[in-house]
Amino acid sequence: MEKTPFITKEKAMEIISGHPTPFHIYDEKGIRENCRAVQEAFSWNPGFCEYFVVKATPNPYLMKMMQDYGFGFDCSSEAELVLSDAVGASGDKIMFSSNETPDSEYVLARELGAIINLDDITHIATLEKLFGDTFPETMSCRYNPGGVFRMSNGIMDNPGDSKYGMTKEQLFDAYRQVKAHGVKNFGIHAFLASNTVSNEYYPKLAGELFELAAEAHKELDIHFAFINLSGGVGVAYRPEETPNDIRKIGEGVHQVYDEILVPAGMGDCAIYTEMGRYMMAPYGALVTTAIHEKHIYKEYIGVDACAANLMRPAMYGAYHHITVLGKEKELCDHTYDVVGSLCENNDKFAVDRALPEIEMGDILFIHDTGAHGFSMGYNYNGRLWSAELLLKEDGSVQEIRRAETLRDYFATFDQTEFAPKLCR
Repeated sequence: MEKTPFITKEKAMEIISGHPTPFHIYDEKGIRENCRAVQEAFSWNPGFCEYFVVKATPNPYLMKMMQDYGFGFDCSSEAELVLSDAVGASGDKIMFSSNETPDSEYVLARELGAIINLDDITHIATLEKLFGDTFPETMSCRYNPGGVFRMSNGIMDNPGDSKYGMTKEQLFDAYRQVKAHGVKNFGIHAFLASNTVSNEYYPKLAGELFELAAEAHKELDIHFAFINLSGGVGVAYRPEETPNDIRKIGEGVHQVYDEILVPAGMGDCAIYTEMGRYMMAPYGALVTTAIHEKHIYKEYIGVDACAANLMRPAMYGAYHHITVLGKEKELCDHTYDVVGSLCENNDKFAVDRALPEIEMGDILFIHDTGAHGFSMGYNYNGRLWSAELLLKEDGSVQEIRRAETLRDYFATFDQTEFAPKLCR
């Protein structure tokens, strides 16, 4: 698959005249097309809802876009709950899936009417303390099957090494306990693998969850309102990878739904998904300018972005494709490490990457940063968060988050003796 930037060099230069690099930019047209594709893929299920994972891209402008398609929000913290409330979401359009959760966050989730998805059976005691004998009518529990998760193309991930979810025995016991507290509608949730580039993942996961839900339905006499397939549907970060086909994925889930749930008398069960990466990653990019070059034992290109703007390559060794705007057709006959300014040797967007010759002032388009890109930013070395921009369908550009300033960075010293110099 060829990686094509959604802006040209000319458009980038136009944007940079008003918004200096680095910045993250999102493609409204691509996001909306993808939302419609997800809707269509699961339209066979009347209760289907995508709960966009707020942690992936916590920006209210992008969240409002998701609401245009009837999507809800998956939240894991107070800030994410507040963001969801700010864009007008409430009730069953908010899924609260958290772990090691502060009491105050459960209280806020209850106030917003969110569906609480329990990560651990011990959290029931916490809810008893907070809510007494009256639990919400709808609740969910998170399942962890342990072991490794395998598909036809091998081991995908290791749930047994994950801190999330309950064993089967704990899960069933949790359902019994919350049922005794008045819960009438139940959900089940599991996340077994991350960033799968395979149309098999969701159907296989669905089959396992459907069998488990059917067993619990029969044994415990409980009604499953929904089964939440969570996330894990990935994107093709590398050009040689074949992207997932969401329509094939949706049909695969449909097939196992008809094979397992319908005969079990559970044909009214809604399917929920929580896709952050798949919904947004390909439709965002980090745009940065080459500002330095260095020739020692390797060839380095220094850019004005750093790992504080995009952590994934430094933290995970993750691959993000890079296009030098205006040089898309030139031979990639130079080998560079593309690096930022942090005092850490892992501050590299690319290592030994074949690229066209890069000259100072060239604009680099770092692909697929729309999820877990800006949101994982940090302030090491006092580097500041970039702006976020939206390329709208009509070609105009809207600033949807301004760049951080030094005043913002030092704001928490505002009550100290250093404030006169730091907070001006």
